[in-house]
Amino acid sequence: MSSPRRPNLELLEYTITLAVENVRGGKGGPFAALVATDGKVIAEGVNLVTSTNDPTAHAEVVAIRRACEALGTFQLTGAELYTSCEPCPMCLGAIFWARPAVVFYAATCIEAAAAGFDDALIYRQIALPGDQRIIPMIHVPTPRSGHSFETWRHQRQRVDY
Repeated sequence: MSSPRRPNLELLEYTITLAVENVRGGKGGPFAALVATDGKVIAEGVNLVTSTNDPTAHAEVVAIRRACEALGTFQLTGAELYTSCEPCPMCLGAIFWARPAVVFYAATCIEAAAAGFDDALIYRQIALPGDQRIIPMIHVPTPRSGHSFETWRHQRQRVDY
């Protein structure tokens, strides 16, 4: 596996090629990602938001899903994630849950914003209390609110993550 300080530039360039091909093919936005271990591509993904009508079908999420399926695990410990652009907040969350060793990206979020993909609003909204967001997030406690967590804590055969 490449050192976290030394990306495989061929893989990074490949994500850019995939992103360009995705745009030209009309499948979705100008984003692509891949998961690799030891310089070998495990899975790749492109942005499929508009072609699948799935707002979560970002390239990183697609690549993570495919890699986890290929490896038979829900974590990518030791893997490298290469992406054509700095991950958005949603993808960043998925990346932290998947736990790859490192993420290498080509374009910045500033470049993405200049092309019309601006995540600044989301970052600002995350910092606000839920009830102050433009899509209000209202806490509604019930007597059973924590029941699923209590059940989880007592589940002997659970798989922690």
